[in-house]
Amino acid sequence: MNLTLFLILIAGPLLLGFYAQMRVSSAYQKNLQVRSRRGLTGHETAAAVMRSAGITDVEIIEVPGTLSDHYNPGMKQLALSSASYRGSSLAAVGVAAHEAGHAIQHKAGYAMLRLRQALVPMVQIASPIIFVVMGFGFYLAGGMGGLMLKLAIGALLVMVFFQLVTLPVEFDATRRAKAQLVRLGIVEPDEMPGVNETLDAAALTYVAAFVSVLGQLLHLLMIFSGGRRNDD
Repeated sequence: MNLTLFLILIAGPLLLGFYAQMRVSSAYQKNLQVRSRRGLTGHETAAAVMRSAGITDVEIIEVPGTLSDHYNPGMKQLALSSASYRGSSLAAVGVAAHEAGHAIQHKAGYAMLRLRQALVPMVQIASPIIFVVMGFGFYLAGGMGGLMLKLAIGALLVMVFFQLVTLPVEFDATRRAKAQLVRLGIVEPDEMPGVNETLDAAALTYVAAFVSVLGQLLHLLMIFSGGRRNDD
């Protein structure tokens, strides 16, 4: 692979991922220090947003970690990190409302969320395949060829599709969160820039993840195509 293709397919996505992580960390930490005027905690915010949508059967739990917030459709659990669960900052209420947005998607039967959940078992199979083949393929096989290469390409196809489906799911949850925060009076309109900064930075991490796996897939497809031409 020449230098230009390496920069486009491998180094570029890695740099984008690094930038996205730095940006979300910076935006989150910055707005974690800004208390919302109304003073609702993330727990109270998530409950209010879900209640406004008629959702009463989702448990809100506190989990350890930073930015470990997530919604589990199977268990109907909305998990918030301690800073989001107990905090009343713009970052906390924004993240909590975003996760509540996923609960609203679930209740509404949002098609992309259903598709994303259907893909989870395939991702659980594909992820270790990618780790083994990409991590040990060259060592075990003296190069990325034959069956190992095909396995890696198949697994990356799954991951690319999963990350592609994830994008509208996350963007839609953010859209719902922003609308509900203002409509319910949880934050004032002039406080939304802090919420927007946090959620938009988080959205960039999903874009970076998609670009990264797409770059890896295109890289392996080029290797596969080059190998076939050499065989011919």
